[in-house]
Amino acid sequence: MKIIRKGEKADICFLLEGTFPYVSGGVSSWVDQIIRGFPHLTFAIVFLGSREEDYAEPRYVLPDNVVHLEAHYLHHPQGQPPVVPRKGHAKAFADIRALHDQFRHPEQRAQDGLLSKVVEHQRCGQFNESDFLYSRESWNYITEQYREFCTDPSFVDYFWAVRIMHTPLWSLMRVAETVIKARVYHTVSTGYAGFLGALIKRHSGRPLILSEHGIYTKERKIDLFQAQWIRDNRGILEKEDSEVAYFRNLWIRFFEALGRECYHSADQIIALYETNRLRQITDGAPAEKTMNIPNGINLKRLAPLRDQRTEDIPLVVCLIGRVVPIKDVKTFIRAIRTATQTLPNLEAWIAGPEDEDRAYAQECRNLTESLNLGQQVKFLGFQKIDNILPKIGLLVLSSISEALPLVILEGYAAGIPCVSTDVGSCRQLIEGFGDEDRALGASGEVVGIADSDALAEAIIRQLGDPAQWKKAQMAGIQRVETYYTQDHMFDQYRAVYESALQQSN
Repeated sequence: MKIIRKGEKADICFLLEGTFPYVSGGVSSWVDQIIRGFPHLTFAIVFLGSREEDYAEPRYVLPDNVVHLEAHYLHHPQGQPPVVPRKGHAKAFADIRALHDQFRHPEQRAQDGLLSKVVEHQRCGQFNESDFLYSRESWNYITEQYREFCTDPSFVDYFWAVRIMHTPLWSLMRVAETVIKARVYHTVSTGYAGFLGALIKRHSGRPLILSEHGIYTKERKIDLFQAQWIRDNRGILEKEDSEVAYFRNLWIRFFEALGRECYHSADQIIALYETNRLRQITDGAPAEKTMNIPNGINLKRLAPLRDQRTEDIPLVVCLIGRVVPIKDVKTFIRAIRTATQTLPNLEAWIAGPEDEDRAYAQECRNLTESLNLGQQVKFLGFQKIDNILPKIGLLVLSSISEALPLVILEGYAAGIPCVSTDVGSCRQLIEGFGDEDRALGASGEVVGIADSDALAEAIIRQLGDPAQWKKAQMAGIQRVETYYTQDHMFDQYRAVYESALQQSN
């Protein structure tokens, strides 16, 4: 554990995985926005990351009402407990078997207290990391599970996959026991941060709020399907194109199980828009706990940027976001190659950090060079949006997954239409949600995922027709001013926080 700012207690404790304050992006900006929006409350931050060397200095200046910041690195090499033969506590492992059966059959969730039982075994010293690593009961359980369920022929890979998968959970259990005291805990994802929230809920009994910007399990599935480190030891004749490799599926089920525990532990589950709320319910969230609170932007700060725009529409398209696979920057670059054949003076900016996946960022740069786009495509790195929005003619999102992107709303406030792939709430933001919203008109265009030609054609239509661009600009301004201001968002979160704080008294 690394403590950056030490406090004794807080009103709200954010549980954050790979976001604020060390990683810039929409979720981090939202966390910063919420903290600054409630200056009368004190906040603590528990940051969960992979390894300390994967993160530089904080990207955000901590607001004064952040009284505590601690960072934990779940994949940091740690000395394992010494090897000591042990039998293992039979009752503890019986409850672990029952819990895993529940994970495997979530529709039969008859014993909601199983995780609490396992945590209590851990607190009483009946089940600890040494028991998991070295006990006879653990060995018996792992070998039983392999024989009964594993369709991959390698027991060695199965054994180590199980160990690697569960190692971070021991760190989370230790964090839950020592975490700063807060009246309310607030996680911004399921996954490891959400599971930590479930553990803290069982330790402290304090209210737990979940705000899920993107559906964590969906995003992890995308990552896992692309992962090269997951083994598949089946022979060619044993594989079916439609069948997911066992270890890949094992990881998917693992994160689904963590997500369900967070859903069932949370007192309030917040989605950004209706489609995601329904997805949460499908994934195991109790419907009565769910609600929607869309993101909102600081209109007073961003609206004056319109006055900095020139009369002419800048022939500049910009992708604002991290240079990572989920943003599909390569499709954006390919679209620019096509669009420049019609709009030869077009410039394309990629404004976002490249340090999260350096290999992918280099691949994007290599693609740019191979398509002879070195003069048209500019990699700007992280930029303050206030500096670049007045110079942009069109925002472009080529992502394969999004939630409710703040950058679209920020662009609207500054007078910029948007072209986006059909992911998350992007269609809702561009075409409207409900009759009154849709009556405002389209504030850009929506295209299919990974379709560079369609993306290029939409760019050409939006920038090649000034009258159409002006209509899209006005629709975006009206939409954000009517439905997506931070004042609306703060009002709804104020009610959530006040209810939770009263509950904790």
